[in-house]
Amino acid sequence: MNKLSTKGAHWVNRLSGLLFPPVCLFCKEPAADAGSCCAACLQQITVYSRSSCLSCGRELPESMLPGPCGHCLQKPPAQSQTHSLYRYHGPVRDAVLEWKLQGHDAAVLWLLRAAKPRLIELISSDALLLPVPMPLSRMRKHGQHHAANLCRWLADDIGCAWDWRLLRRIGEQQRQSALSGGARRKNLSKAFAMATDYEQRWSELSHTPTSVWVIDDVLTTGSTLHFAAKASLKLGREVNV
Repeated sequence: MNKLSTKGAHWVNRLSGLLFPPVCLFCKEPAADAGSCCAACLQQITVYSRSSCLSCGRELPESMLPGPCGHCLQKPPAQSQTHSLYRYHGPVRDAVLEWKLQGHDAAVLWLLRAAKPRLIELISSDALLLPVPMPLSRMRKHGQHHAANLCRWLADDIGCAWDWRLLRRIGEQQRQSALSGGARRKNLSKAFAMATDYEQRWSELSHTPTSVWVIDDVLTTGSTLHFAAKASLKLGREVNV
């Protein structure tokens, strides 16, 4: 009976592979294995350069590393460090949009698995991850909190703590994508604050974090992360993004 069951499963799997051949998570073209990335998409996925200003994440010539860059000298960001995993273009952009607009997260999870060694190098297990809060109207529309999902996945991989209740969004703001750089800063200057009970929530954490990381899915001008980090400084720890 066991042999028959094993043979049956074997043929079911073979038939399934013929009827539903594996496709690339990004372009949906045929791929060698299920849940993988094809060679063409892999070539287009660009890991974000480490030759960047440590404060804001802007790329810099080797001679100017680790910064600060001229922009940070004029307007220092609230965070101590800024890190990005990938360039937001090609398959990476498609994966993020598919996740945010259609709820399909398989490609984003593949990108996080691929970046796990870098994440463990950057973020210690005694750090605390805080997601950038979404406006309530957008959370109701999408039915999920994307930055909070990122924090949960990252915390599981790294073995650190995360909390979506400490950093709060104040009111509703105009969408950042419709604004210029200066308008984005003005739009978000009072958008974030610590929760009224943040001291109690902080004391209830299983261990006292040595650093705080503010997490978002996309970094453009940096305004959102700057003001979210600024509010998070109230926790009395180094804040990175």
